[in-house]
Order: sequence, then C-alpha cells, then structure tokens
Amino acid sequence: MPTVLIDTDIAIDFLRGQSYAKNLIVPLWDSDAAYLSVLSVYELYAGMKENEKQATRDFVQAFRLEWVTPEIAVKGGELFQTYRKKGLTITAIDCLIGSTALLKGHKIATRNLSHYPDKEHLFKIKLSLLKKN
Repeated sequence: MPTVLIDTDIAIDFLRGQSYAKNLIVPLWDSDAAYLSVLSVYELYAGMKENEKQATRDFVQAFRLEWVTPEIAVKGGELFQTYRKKGLTITAIDCLIGSTALLKGHKIATRNLSHYPDKEHLFKIKLSLLKKN
C-alpha cells in the first residue's frame, strides 16, 4: 500500500463522522501509511469549534506529520509558477501539500481534484467510498 497524504477536506469529513472517510483512513492508520501535512493541521485548527478541540487533537496525533522543509517550500513555489503559466490558480497551501507528496513519495487523498493538477500523485479513492452518508 502506498503512503498517503490526507488532504484537509477528507480530514474534515472524518471529523464530521463521514463513514467513507473512516473507511479510507483507518486502514491507512493500520498499515502505518497515513500522513498529514502540518498545513492541514493549521487548516483544521483554523476552522474548528471549541468543542471539537480534543477530537481534532486526537485525530492529528494518529498521523505521521509532514513538515514544510526548505526543499518542500522551493518545490511548492516552482509548482505555483508552473501552474500559473498554464493559467491555473492553485493556492500556496495546495502547492505545498502537492510538493510534499511529490518529494516524499506520497499519494494525495482528496475530493478536491482540481486543487492538484498532477493527477498521477492522487490516491485513487473507490467511488463507492465517496457516497456520503
């Protein structure tokens, strides 16, 4: 099983009790293949409510964290420029998450496919899992 960097949208769905997200993440935890960017940690904490603090903390602690290194920052900037030349507007956070996956050899699990133009870096999520419940 490849190592997988969980994007913030999937993390939020997990924390909101979406079973598809649980069915995706738990096996990754079990195989020690689940990673989370510190940028997703930022996004989770920026959007959480006070009563979600403990669940969010527990969730984050279950992952191997990926930090933004100078190499990741440089590659993220290069990706931003490459996409901009193609007429694509991708946020800095998504460029940094994408560069983390690229440099660390992870696939990205996300529902936001347009945020990651390099589709070969995406983790293939079974369509049956994406049916929200």
